[in-house]
Amino acid sequence: MLKWAGGKRKLLPSMIERIPDNFNRYVEPFVGGGAMFFELRSRNLITGAVLSDVNSDLISLYTIIRDKPGQLIESLGDIDYGNNREDFNRAREEFNSDPLPVRKAALMIYLNRHCFNGLYRVNFSGKFNVPFGRYNNPVIPGKEQIMEVSGSLKNVDLKCCDFENSIREAREGDFVYLDPPYQPISETSSFTSYSSGGFGEKEQRRLAKIFRDASSSGVFLMISNSDSPLIRELYSDFKISNILAARNINSNGKGRGKINEVLITNY
Repeated sequence: MLKWAGGKRKLLPSMIERIPDNFNRYVEPFVGGGAMFFELRSRNLITGAVLSDVNSDLISLYTIIRDKPGQLIESLGDIDYGNNREDFNRAREEFNSDPLPVRKAALMIYLNRHCFNGLYRVNFSGKFNVPFGRYNNPVIPGKEQIMEVSGSLKNVDLKCCDFENSIREAREGDFVYLDPPYQPISETSSFTSYSSGGFGEKEQRRLAKIFRDASSSGVFLMISNSDSPLIRELYSDFKISNILAARNINSNGKGRGKINEVLITNY
């Protein structure tokens, strides 16, 4: 549905083969583009689910897709911005002016498909500031795709909250998948400003502590992150698997290509 920086679509085979054999609810505190959730849903491997993110615009969009897909489809049809920098900047300005929720959701989809690399980044004022992406033929999701996503989100609990709140709500037998902003492995690889607060080493350490706490409560946990010394240190007591991933976001072209990432599980 959404392009999303750091999305896991290409890694899904490696991830799916590592999920628990049986679990109760599915919980995803950094939902982003939701590739893992939608794949598990399409395979009928999920019954109850809780999806959350600190990005209020993202959760609002998913809520509107779930509850008001017809209105969203109509609003998307009213978007008259084209595929050029001037129209993109006008759409971004309108989005940042906080229009009505359905209109803002439609604008978010337009911006997502036209912005650079599917990034969602905000400045210190909390305003979306990703530049125009210069794609030849960006495609806006149509009625059929929106209705399919809406169906997948039925009976899903959507929350805008800090990751700690979602993880601490997980109970024994639930499966929590965590895809936080990655720990940078170089000075040019840090894109963590999905919210105005950022996500630095302090947050990585807080996440690791909550991961450990939830693990002791009988919750199944999986986390993906960069293969960095800090991450290996924080999760040294758990199972760490290496996977190869394509890196598409780097200000230095030599920093793109296949790199090692890690999948960490407590089971």
